[in-house]
Amino acid sequence: MKQLLLAAALVFSAYTHAQDDLLSELDSTTVEDTYATAAFKGLQVVTLQSTKMPAQNEWYFVVSHRFGTVKNGIDEFFGLDAATTKIGGVYGITKWLSVSASRHTLLKVYEGSVKYRLARQSDAFPVDIVGYNTVDINTFLEKEDYPRIEFADRLTYISQLLISRKVSDNLSLELVPSYVHKNLYNPAIENDSQFALGAGGRMKLTKRLSLNLEYAHNFDKPDFYKNPLSVGLDIETGGHVFQLLFTNSQAMTEGGYLTNAAGDWGDGDFFFGFNLYRVF
Repeated sequence: MKQLLLAAALVFSAYTHAQDDLLSELDSTTVEDTYATAAFKGLQVVTLQSTKMPAQNEWYFVVSHRFGTVKNGIDEFFGLDAATTKIGGVYGITKWLSVSASRHTLLKVYEGSVKYRLARQSDAFPVDIVGYNTVDINTFLEKEDYPRIEFADRLTYISQLLISRKVSDNLSLELVPSYVHKNLYNPAIENDSQFALGAGGRMKLTKRLSLNLEYAHNFDKPDFYKNPLSVGLDIETGGHVFQLLFTNSQAMTEGGYLTNAAGDWGDGDFFFGFNLYRVF
């Protein structure tokens, strides 16, 4: 009988100790939020930046083309005779910070940018928020034509806030409030400081295919230019993201895209192009 009581006491003691350890572990464990992933597959919706960030130490090689207007038909091979090119790279410094640099043949612009995550969509927060800042250097302007030009005159500054929400597995939406400041501009057709509000979305069609759409309203745009409207098709092939697109803005920098869209969709005046990202 004594042995039975001793055994029962040992079992009760072990059970109580295990309960204490379990409660202690539960008290010390923080339940992490579940983050939404893959709102966008590409770093751009079409031309506007998306909230997607490169992973830490991840390299992206970027090649983009915008051809001439399709309006002139076969005489200019539907714009293929007038291609402009962007070549650049993007590097993820950390999981929340990346930098990029590129060269554009249109106006011989060099572009440097920084992209940084401020918040992530989760069970506790409704949206992704990413900051994006860019400096453009226009090297097309020649000293012979503009004798008094200085280096600062060539600069354009762009600041954007990218706010997206993955609504479902198939649908993601984004808002992009933007500010553009040009040190050198033509007051007859544009303003030095311009505000724009962009909106875009991605609709997943298949596992590797999605339809993208974006539009930006420029509140300080004179009648000479249009508001940019673009539609694209994302094709994911392993380490590549290939985007086919049509747009009424030939420029590929944020500053040019938001302020200098010259094409008119209603007149059939728009441009074919693509973005190609290779991940390393």
